Amino acid sequence: MAAIGCLFVMAYAAALVGLAKPGGRIVMGDALGHYVHLRSAVFDRDLQFRNDYARLYGIEEGSEAERALAADRTTSTGHTRNLMPVGPAILWAPGFLLVAAGVWLIDLFGAGYPLDGFAPAFQAVAGFSGIAAATAGTWLGYLTAARLFGARASIWATLAIWLSSSALYYSVISPAYSHAASMLAVGAFWFIWIRSLDRQDAPRYALVGATIGVAALMRWQDAVLLLVPALDVAWHWRPGRTLASAARLAACGAAAAVAFVPQMAVWTVLYGRPFTVPQGSGFMKWHDPALWAVLVSDNHGLISWTPVIALALAGLVPLVRRVPLVGTAAIAAVVVSWYVNAAVWDWWGGEAFGARRFLSCYPVFILGTAALFDRARLRTAAMAVVTLVFVAYTGLLLLQYQTFMHGLRQVAPYPRGVVDLWLVRFRTPFDLLAWWLR
Repeated sequence: MAAIGCLFVMAYAAALVGLAKPGGRIVMGDALGHYVHLRSAVFDRDLQFRNDYARLYGIEEGSEAERALAADRTTSTGHTRNLMPVGPAILWAPGFLLVAAGVWLIDLFGAGYPLDGFAPAFQAVAGFSGIAAATAGTWLGYLTAARLFGARASIWATLAIWLSSSALYYSVISPAYSHAASMLAVGAFWFIWIRSLDRQDAPRYALVGATIGVAALMRWQDAVLLLVPALDVAWHWRPGRTLASAARLAACGAAAAVAFVPQMAVWTVLYGRPFTVPQGSGFMKWHDPALWAVLVSDNHGLISWTPVIALALAGLVPLVRRVPLVGTAAIAAVVVSWYVNAAVWDWWGGEAFGARRFLSCYPVFILGTAALFDRARLRTAAMAVVTLVFVAYTGLLLLQYQTFMHGLRQVAPYPRGVVDLWLVRFRTPFDLLAWWLR
Protein backbone atom coordinates (compact mmCIF):
# COMPACT_ATOMS: atom_id res chain seq x y z
CA MET A 1 0.00 0.00 0.00
CA ALA A 2 2.88 2.33 0.68
CA ALA A 3 4.14 1.62 -2.84
CA ILE A 4 0.74 2.50 -4.31
CA GLY A 5 0.68 5.66 -2.23
CA CYS A 6 4.11 6.61 -3.60
CA LEU A 7 2.86 6.01 -7.15
CA PHE A 8 -0.09 8.28 -6.40
CA VAL A 9 2.29 10.97 -5.14
CA MET A 10 4.34 10.78 -8.34
CA ALA A 11 1.23 10.81 -10.53
CA TYR A 12 -0.18 13.81 -8.67
CA ALA A 13 3.13 15.68 -8.87
CA ALA A 14 3.34 14.95 -12.61
CA ALA A 15 -0.19 16.26 -13.07
CA LEU A 16 0.64 19.47 -11.20
CA VAL A 17 3.44 20.09 -13.69
CA GLY A 18 2.00 18.67 -16.88
CA LEU A 19 -1.57 19.87 -16.39
CA ALA A 20 -0.84 23.10 -14.53
CA LYS A 21 -3.77 25.49 -14.37
CA PRO A 22 -3.50 29.21 -15.18
CA GLY A 23 -2.26 31.33 -12.31
CA GLY A 24 -0.80 28.37 -10.46
CA ARG A 25 -4.17 27.41 -9.01
CA ILE A 26 -4.16 23.93 -7.44
CA VAL A 27 -6.90 23.95 -4.81
CA MET A 28 -10.28 23.73 -6.53
CA GLY A 29 -13.95 23.14 -5.71
CA ASP A 30 -14.84 22.17 -2.15
CA ALA A 31 -11.15 22.00 -1.24
CA LEU A 32 -10.96 25.78 -1.52
CA GLY A 33 -13.23 26.12 1.52
CA HIS A 34 -10.94 23.93 3.60
CA TYR A 35 -7.86 25.74 2.34
CA VAL A 36 -8.95 29.27 3.26
CA HIS A 37 -9.43 28.12 6.87
CA LEU A 38 -5.74 27.27 7.00
CA ARG A 39 -4.30 30.09 4.92
CA SER A 40 -6.24 32.80 6.74
CA ALA A 41 -5.45 31.43 10.20
CA VAL A 42 -1.71 31.15 9.52
CA PHE A 43 -1.00 34.27 7.48
CA ASP A 44 -3.78 36.70 8.45
CA ARG A 45 -4.33 35.31 11.96
CA ASP A 46 -8.08 35.60 11.58
CA LEU A 47 -11.04 33.93 9.93
CA GLN A 48 -11.81 36.76 7.52
CA PHE A 49 -11.86 34.90 4.21
CA ARG A 50 -12.82 37.73 1.87
CA ASN A 51 -9.29 38.39 0.63
CA ASP A 52 -8.52 34.66 0.44
CA TYR A 53 -11.50 33.91 -1.78
CA ALA A 54 -10.76 36.91 -3.99
CA ARG A 55 -7.14 35.90 -4.51
CA LEU A 56 -7.90 32.24 -5.18
CA TYR A 57 -10.72 33.09 -7.56
CA GLY A 58 -8.45 35.55 -9.36
CA ILE A 59 -10.65 38.54 -8.53
CA GLU A 60 -9.03 41.90 -7.88
CA GLU A 61 -9.59 43.11 -4.32
CA GLY A 62 -11.83 46.16 -4.19
CA SER A 63 -13.33 45.48 -7.60
CA GLU A 64 -17.06 45.34 -8.26
CA ALA A 65 -16.85 41.58 -8.71
CA GLU A 66 -15.09 41.19 -5.37
CA ARG A 67 -17.69 43.33 -3.60
CA ALA A 68 -20.50 41.31 -5.15
CA LEU A 69 -18.85 38.08 -4.06
CA ALA A 70 -18.42 39.39 -0.51
CA ALA A 71 -22.00 40.67 -0.30
CA ASP A 72 -23.34 37.27 -1.33
CA ARG A 73 -21.29 35.46 1.34
CA THR A 74 -21.32 37.79 4.36
CA THR A 75 -22.72 36.30 7.58
CA SER A 76 -24.52 37.98 10.46
CA THR A 77 -21.19 38.40 12.28
CA GLY A 78 -19.64 40.27 9.35
CA HIS A 79 -17.48 37.36 8.27
CA THR A 80 -17.44 35.57 4.95
CA ARG A 81 -19.25 32.26 5.15
CA ASN A 82 -17.48 28.95 4.69
CA LEU A 83 -19.51 25.83 3.93
CA MET A 84 -16.66 23.41 4.53
CA PRO A 85 -15.48 21.74 7.77
CA VAL A 86 -12.24 22.82 9.40
CA GLY A 87 -10.80 19.33 9.94
CA PRO A 88 -8.88 18.97 6.67
CA ALA A 89 -7.17 22.32 7.31
CA ILE A 90 -5.99 21.02 10.69
CA LEU A 91 -4.72 17.84 9.05
CA TRP A 92 -2.79 19.84 6.43
CA ALA A 93 -1.35 22.30 8.95
CA PRO A 94 1.95 20.50 9.75
CA GLY A 95 2.93 20.26 6.08
CA PHE A 96 1.75 23.81 5.43
CA LEU A 97 3.82 25.21 8.29
CA LEU A 98 6.82 23.18 7.16
CA VAL A 99 6.56 24.68 3.68
CA ALA A 100 6.21 28.16 5.18
CA ALA A 101 9.38 27.61 7.22
CA GLY A 102 11.23 26.32 4.15
CA VAL A 103 10.16 29.27 2.02
CA TRP A 104 11.17 31.70 4.75
CA LEU A 105 14.59 30.02 4.94
CA ILE A 106 15.33 30.01 1.19
CA ASP A 107 14.13 33.61 0.94
CA LEU A 108 16.85 34.55 3.41
CA PHE A 109 19.26 33.57 0.65
CA GLY A 110 17.47 35.62 -1.97
CA ALA A 111 15.15 33.03 -3.52
CA GLY A 112 12.28 35.49 -3.67
CA TYR A 113 9.56 32.82 -3.48
CA PRO A 114 6.20 34.28 -2.35
CA LEU A 115 5.71 33.74 1.36
CA ASP A 116 1.97 34.40 1.19
CA GLY A 117 0.16 31.07 1.50
CA PHE A 118 -1.15 31.31 -2.06
CA ALA A 119 1.89 30.14 -4.03
CA PRO A 120 1.73 26.65 -5.60
CA ALA A 121 4.02 25.07 -3.00
CA PHE A 122 1.53 25.97 -0.28
CA GLN A 123 -1.51 24.78 -2.18
CA ALA A 124 0.21 21.51 -3.13
CA VAL A 125 0.43 20.61 0.56
CA ALA A 126 -3.32 19.96 0.56
CA GLY A 127 -3.06 17.39 -2.22
CA PHE A 128 0.02 15.56 -0.95
CA SER A 129 -1.38 15.49 2.59
CA GLY A 130 -4.59 14.05 1.20
CA ILE A 131 -2.73 11.24 -0.58
CA ALA A 132 -0.88 10.41 2.64
CA ALA A 133 -4.16 10.44 4.59
CA ALA A 134 -5.93 8.19 2.08
CA THR A 135 -3.02 5.75 2.05
CA ALA A 136 -2.82 5.66 5.85
CA GLY A 137 -6.58 5.24 6.11
CA THR A 138 -6.43 2.33 3.68
CA TRP A 139 -3.66 0.73 5.70
CA LEU A 140 -5.78 1.00 8.86
CA GLY A 141 -8.71 -0.51 6.98
CA TYR A 142 -6.53 -3.46 6.00
CA LEU A 143 -5.22 -3.95 9.55
CA THR A 144 -8.78 -3.89 10.89
CA ALA A 145 -9.98 -6.49 8.40
CA ALA A 146 -6.88 -8.66 8.89
CA ARG A 147 -7.60 -8.87 12.61
CA LEU A 148 -10.90 -10.59 11.79
CA PHE A 149 -10.26 -12.42 8.54
CA GLY A 150 -6.51 -12.82 8.15
CA ALA A 151 -4.06 -11.14 5.81
CA ARG A 152 -4.84 -13.03 2.60
CA ALA A 153 -8.52 -12.17 2.24
CA SER A 154 -8.03 -8.71 3.73
CA ILE A 155 -5.28 -7.51 1.39
CA TRP A 156 -7.31 -8.35 -1.72
CA ALA A 157 -10.45 -6.88 -0.21
CA THR A 158 -8.59 -3.68 0.61
CA LEU A 159 -7.10 -3.37 -2.87
CA ALA A 160 -10.48 -4.07 -4.47
CA ILE A 161 -12.24 -1.33 -2.52
CA TRP A 162 -9.41 1.20 -2.71
CA LEU A 163 -8.77 0.88 -6.43
CA SER A 164 -12.31 0.10 -7.64
CA SER A 165 -14.42 2.64 -5.75
CA SER A 166 -14.64 6.40 -5.48
CA ALA A 167 -11.70 6.14 -3.07
CA LEU A 168 -9.38 5.89 -6.07
CA TYR A 169 -10.43 9.28 -7.41
CA TYR A 170 -10.12 11.02 -4.05
CA SER A 171 -6.78 9.37 -3.33
CA VAL A 172 -4.98 10.66 -6.43
CA ILE A 173 -7.13 12.91 -8.67
CA SER A 174 -8.74 15.14 -6.03
CA PRO A 175 -6.95 14.31 -2.76
CA ALA A 176 -7.47 17.85 -1.42
CA TYR A 177 -11.17 17.15 -0.95
CA SER A 178 -12.24 16.17 2.56
CA HIS A 179 -12.88 12.54 1.56
CA ALA A 180 -9.19 11.62 1.80
CA ALA A 181 -9.05 13.08 5.32
CA SER A 182 -12.26 11.26 6.17
CA MET A 183 -10.77 7.95 5.00
CA LEU A 184 -8.02 8.36 7.58
CA ALA A 185 -10.30 9.47 10.40
CA VAL A 186 -12.97 6.79 9.96
CA GLY A 187 -10.24 4.20 9.39
CA ALA A 188 -8.73 5.14 12.75
CA PHE A 189 -12.14 4.88 14.42
CA TRP A 190 -12.94 1.36 13.21
CA PHE A 191 -9.37 0.22 13.89
CA ILE A 192 -9.42 1.45 17.48
CA TRP A 193 -12.96 0.30 18.21
CA ILE A 194 -12.51 -3.25 16.89
CA ARG A 195 -9.07 -3.76 18.44
CA SER A 196 -10.40 -2.77 21.86
CA LEU A 197 -13.67 -4.74 21.84
CA ASP A 198 -12.55 -6.78 24.83
CA ARG A 199 -12.46 -3.64 26.99
CA GLN A 200 -15.58 -2.17 28.55
CA ASP A 201 -14.27 0.79 30.51
CA ALA A 202 -14.67 4.56 30.40
CA PRO A 203 -11.13 5.34 29.13
CA ARG A 204 -11.67 3.06 26.13
CA TYR A 205 -14.98 4.76 25.33
CA ALA A 206 -13.36 8.17 25.72
CA LEU A 207 -10.72 7.21 23.14
CA VAL A 208 -13.38 5.92 20.77
CA GLY A 209 -15.40 9.09 21.27
CA ALA A 210 -12.37 11.27 20.55
CA THR A 211 -11.82 9.51 17.21
CA ILE A 212 -15.47 10.11 16.33
CA GLY A 213 -15.08 13.80 17.13
CA VAL A 214 -12.02 13.98 14.88
CA ALA A 215 -13.90 12.16 12.12
CA ALA A 216 -16.73 14.69 12.44
CA LEU A 217 -14.19 17.49 12.05
CA MET A 218 -13.32 16.07 8.63
CA ARG A 219 -16.90 15.50 7.52
CA TRP A 220 -19.75 16.43 9.83
CA GLN A 221 -21.86 13.46 8.73
CA ASP A 222 -19.30 11.14 10.33
CA ALA A 223 -20.83 12.03 13.69
CA VAL A 224 -23.28 9.20 12.93
CA LEU A 225 -20.51 6.89 14.14
CA LEU A 226 -21.70 7.69 17.68
CA LEU A 227 -24.26 4.97 17.00
CA VAL A 228 -21.50 2.36 17.16
CA PRO A 229 -20.35 2.87 20.78
CA ALA A 230 -24.00 3.32 21.77
CA LEU A 231 -24.73 -0.08 20.26
CA ASP A 232 -21.63 -1.46 21.97
CA VAL A 233 -22.90 -0.29 25.35
CA ALA A 234 -26.36 -1.73 24.71
CA TRP A 235 -24.83 -5.03 23.56
CA HIS A 236 -22.89 -5.41 26.81
CA TRP A 237 -25.56 -4.07 29.14
CA ARG A 238 -26.44 -6.29 32.07
CA PRO A 239 -29.00 -5.79 34.85
CA GLY A 240 -27.53 -3.70 37.62
CA ARG A 241 -24.91 -2.15 35.34
CA THR A 242 -26.93 0.82 34.16
CA LEU A 243 -24.77 3.40 35.93
CA ALA A 244 -21.57 1.94 34.47
CA SER A 245 -23.13 1.91 31.00
CA ALA A 246 -24.20 5.54 31.37
CA ALA A 247 -20.66 6.46 32.47
CA ARG A 248 -19.21 4.88 29.33
CA LEU A 249 -21.65 6.73 27.09
CA ALA A 250 -20.92 9.98 28.93
CA ALA A 251 -17.18 9.50 28.48
CA CYS A 252 -17.64 8.81 24.79
CA GLY A 253 -19.90 11.81 24.22
CA ALA A 254 -17.71 14.18 26.23
CA ALA A 255 -14.55 13.16 24.37
CA ALA A 256 -16.30 13.51 21.03
CA ALA A 257 -17.49 16.98 21.98
CA VAL A 258 -14.00 18.05 23.07
CA ALA A 259 -12.48 16.82 19.82
CA PHE A 260 -15.15 18.75 17.90
CA VAL A 261 -14.40 22.04 19.71
CA PRO A 262 -12.33 23.52 16.82
CA GLN A 263 -15.35 23.34 14.54
CA MET A 264 -17.63 24.82 17.17
CA ALA A 265 -15.16 27.67 17.69
CA VAL A 266 -15.04 28.42 13.96
CA TRP A 267 -18.83 28.35 13.67
CA THR A 268 -19.13 30.69 16.65
CA VAL A 269 -16.83 33.21 14.96
CA LEU A 270 -18.47 32.91 11.54
CA TYR A 271 -22.13 32.50 12.47
CA GLY A 272 -22.40 33.47 16.13
CA ARG A 273 -23.39 29.99 17.35
CA PRO A 274 -21.47 26.75 17.98
CA PHE A 275 -23.79 24.53 15.92
CA THR A 276 -25.27 25.30 12.54
CA VAL A 277 -25.86 24.02 9.03
CA PRO A 278 -23.92 26.56 6.94
CA GLN A 279 -25.72 25.53 3.75
CA GLY A 280 -29.08 26.54 5.23
CA SER A 281 -32.18 24.76 6.49
CA GLY A 282 -33.08 23.48 3.03
CA PHE A 283 -29.86 21.51 2.68
CA MET A 284 -31.31 18.38 4.28
CA LYS A 285 -34.64 16.94 3.10
CA TRP A 286 -35.22 14.46 5.89
CA HIS A 287 -38.80 13.80 4.80
CA ASP A 288 -37.93 13.01 1.18
CA PRO A 289 -34.69 11.00 0.90
CA ALA A 290 -33.67 9.66 -2.52
CA LEU A 291 -32.98 6.22 -1.10
CA TRP A 292 -33.12 4.25 -4.34
CA ALA A 293 -31.54 6.86 -6.58
CA VAL A 294 -28.47 7.39 -4.39
CA LEU A 295 -27.66 3.71 -4.84
CA VAL A 296 -28.44 2.91 -8.46
CA SER A 297 -29.07 6.12 -10.40
CA ASP A 298 -26.86 6.85 -13.38
CA ASN A 299 -26.36 10.22 -11.67
CA HIS A 300 -23.45 9.14 -9.44
CA GLY A 301 -25.21 6.17 -7.86
CA LEU A 302 -23.13 4.21 -5.36
CA ILE A 303 -23.50 0.82 -7.03
CA SER A 304 -24.12 1.95 -10.61
CA TRP A 305 -20.84 3.89 -10.74
CA THR A 306 -18.74 1.57 -8.55
CA PRO A 307 -20.31 -1.93 -8.62
CA VAL A 308 -17.59 -3.36 -6.38
CA ILE A 309 -19.64 -1.93 -3.51
CA ALA A 310 -22.27 -4.59 -4.23
CA LEU A 311 -19.71 -7.16 -3.09
CA ALA A 312 -19.03 -5.17 0.07
CA LEU A 313 -22.73 -4.87 0.93
CA ALA A 314 -23.31 -8.57 0.30
CA GLY A 315 -20.38 -9.31 2.60
CA LEU A 316 -22.10 -7.64 5.55
CA VAL A 317 -24.20 -10.80 5.97
CA PRO A 318 -21.24 -13.15 6.60
CA LEU A 319 -19.68 -10.37 8.68
CA VAL A 320 -22.65 -10.51 11.06
CA ARG A 321 -22.40 -14.28 11.22
CA ARG A 322 -18.67 -14.18 11.93
CA VAL A 323 -18.59 -11.28 14.40
CA PRO A 324 -22.18 -10.39 15.37
CA LEU A 325 -21.46 -7.11 17.18
CA VAL A 326 -19.11 -5.78 14.50
CA GLY A 327 -21.45 -6.84 11.71
CA THR A 328 -24.48 -5.29 13.37
CA ALA A 329 -22.60 -2.05 14.02
CA ALA A 330 -21.32 -1.99 10.43
CA ILE A 331 -24.81 -2.45 9.01
CA ALA A 332 -26.20 0.23 11.33
CA ALA A 333 -23.50 2.69 10.25
CA VAL A 334 -24.11 1.99 6.55
CA VAL A 335 -27.90 2.23 6.85
CA VAL A 336 -27.79 5.54 8.71
CA SER A 337 -25.18 6.93 6.30
CA TRP A 338 -27.38 5.78 3.42
CA TYR A 339 -30.33 7.73 4.80
CA VAL A 340 -28.27 10.83 5.54
CA ASN A 341 -26.66 10.85 2.09
CA ALA A 342 -30.03 10.28 0.42
CA ALA A 343 -31.57 13.15 2.39
CA VAL A 344 -29.12 15.81 1.17
CA TRP A 345 -30.81 17.98 -1.44
CA ASP A 346 -28.04 17.24 -3.95
CA TRP A 347 -27.89 13.54 -3.10
CA TRP A 348 -25.74 12.94 -6.20
CA GLY A 349 -22.92 14.96 -4.59
CA GLY A 350 -22.56 17.70 -7.18
CA GLU A 351 -19.77 17.00 -9.64
CA ALA A 352 -18.20 13.82 -8.34
CA PHE A 353 -16.75 10.50 -9.31
CA GLY A 354 -19.44 8.19 -8.02
CA ALA A 355 -21.20 8.54 -4.68
CA ARG A 356 -18.31 10.25 -2.92
CA ARG A 357 -20.16 10.88 0.33
CA PHE A 358 -20.24 7.13 1.02
CA LEU A 359 -16.48 7.17 1.53
CA SER A 360 -17.35 7.69 5.19
CA CYS A 361 -18.21 3.95 5.08
CA TYR A 362 -14.88 3.03 3.48
CA PRO A 363 -13.57 0.74 6.28
CA VAL A 364 -16.93 -1.03 6.45
CA PHE A 365 -16.76 -1.75 2.72
CA ILE A 366 -13.33 -3.31 3.24
CA LEU A 367 -14.67 -5.42 6.10
CA GLY A 368 -17.64 -6.58 4.05
CA THR A 369 -15.50 -7.56 1.07
CA ALA A 370 -13.00 -9.39 3.28
CA ALA A 371 -15.86 -11.25 4.96
CA LEU A 372 -17.23 -12.29 1.56
CA PHE A 373 -13.82 -13.46 0.30
CA ASP A 374 -13.24 -15.37 3.53
CA ARG A 375 -16.71 -16.96 3.50
CA ALA A 376 -16.33 -18.05 -0.13
CA ARG A 377 -12.93 -19.59 0.69
CA LEU A 378 -11.51 -18.25 -2.54
CA ARG A 379 -8.00 -19.09 -3.54
CA THR A 380 -5.51 -16.23 -3.81
CA ALA A 381 -5.62 -16.41 -7.61
CA ALA A 382 -9.41 -16.15 -7.62
CA MET A 383 -9.39 -13.12 -5.32
CA ALA A 384 -6.72 -11.51 -7.50
CA VAL A 385 -8.83 -12.06 -10.63
CA VAL A 386 -11.96 -10.62 -9.00
CA THR A 387 -9.99 -7.60 -7.80
CA LEU A 388 -8.34 -6.98 -11.16
CA VAL A 389 -11.66 -7.21 -13.01
CA PHE A 390 -13.20 -4.56 -10.82
CA VAL A 391 -10.07 -2.39 -10.93
CA ALA A 392 -10.02 -2.53 -14.72
CA TYR A 393 -13.75 -1.82 -14.97
CA THR A 394 -13.57 1.22 -12.70
CA GLY A 395 -10.27 2.35 -14.24
CA LEU A 396 -11.88 2.49 -17.68
CA LEU A 397 -14.71 4.59 -16.28
CA LEU A 398 -12.19 6.91 -14.64
CA LEU A 399 -10.41 7.30 -17.98
CA GLN A 400 -13.69 8.15 -19.69
CA TYR A 401 -14.64 10.58 -16.92
CA GLN A 402 -11.31 12.36 -16.94
CA THR A 403 -11.25 12.55 -20.72
CA PHE A 404 -14.60 14.32 -20.65
CA MET A 405 -13.69 16.57 -17.72
CA HIS A 406 -10.50 17.72 -19.48
CA GLY A 407 -12.53 19.02 -22.39
CA LEU A 408 -12.31 16.13 -24.86
CA ARG A 409 -16.07 15.78 -25.04
CA GLN A 410 -15.96 14.73 -28.67
CA VAL A 411 -13.87 11.74 -27.61
CA ALA A 412 -15.70 10.55 -24.49
CA PRO A 413 -19.25 11.39 -23.34
CA TYR A 414 -20.20 12.03 -19.75
CA PRO A 415 -21.11 8.78 -17.93
CA ARG A 416 -24.92 9.09 -17.97
CA GLY A 417 -27.47 6.62 -19.29
CA VAL A 418 -27.07 2.89 -19.83
CA VAL A 419 -24.76 3.10 -22.84
CA ASP A 420 -22.57 6.01 -21.77
CA LEU A 421 -22.18 4.77 -18.19
CA TRP A 422 -21.86 1.03 -18.66
CA LEU A 423 -20.52 0.44 -22.16
CA VAL A 424 -18.67 3.44 -23.61
CA ARG A 425 -15.79 2.97 -21.19
CA PHE A 426 -14.62 -0.04 -23.21
CA ARG A 427 -14.38 2.08 -26.35
CA THR A 428 -12.78 5.13 -24.75
CA PRO A 429 -9.11 3.98 -24.85
CA PHE A 430 -9.35 3.33 -28.59
CA ASP A 431 -11.18 6.60 -29.27
CA LEU A 432 -8.59 8.47 -27.20
CA LEU A 433 -5.73 6.79 -29.09
CA ALA A 434 -7.34 7.63 -32.44
CA TRP A 435 -7.76 11.26 -31.36
CA TRP A 436 -4.12 11.44 -30.27
CA LEU A 437 -2.88 9.94 -33.55
CA ARG A 438 -4.87 12.53 -35.49
